[in-house]
Amino acid sequence: MSATTPLTDDDKRHLLAAIELARLAREHGNHPFGALLVDADGNVVLEAENTVNTARDATGHAETNLIRLASRLFRGEFLRGCTLYTSTEPCAMCASAIFWGEVRRVVFGLSQEEIRRISRDNPAHGQLDVSCREIFERGNHAVEVSGPHLLDESRAVHDGFWG
Repeated sequence: MSATTPLTDDDKRHLLAAIELARLAREHGNHPFGALLVDADGNVVLEAENTVNTARDATGHAETNLIRLASRLFRGEFLRGCTLYTSTEPCAMCASAIFWGEVRRVVFGLSQEEIRRISRDNPAHGQLDVSCREIFERGNHAVEVSGPHLLDESRAVHDGFWG
């Protein structure tokens, strides 16, 4: 599925839920990023927020938090059938975690390019200028990526956050 392929109703519902998790992360004092994991039957099995500030952990991105937990709870064969929905395109660290966590499909809201524009190079949001697609393309198994999607909804959670 490419960025231009329309989302299914289920994809849209799950992506909106990831955006809501981003809103909650912000409300909890963290950067506005959220992610959830959906199994092959369409059931949400895990949710995670960004916890960089509250956990005092630079690696506490929503996707990495989600994959850490998923790796403890589920085997690879299960995770290979899951989709990770995230409010913003996974950064290089998160994309790598997703790859090694064996999730094979990612659907995201804002692109890395757009979040760089929105955050205006704010030092609280360090970034590597590389897309998750670039990371996944270098791996030895495929990860399907769909995004950006729901741009208005995805942007709204960042309104006024980056100063």
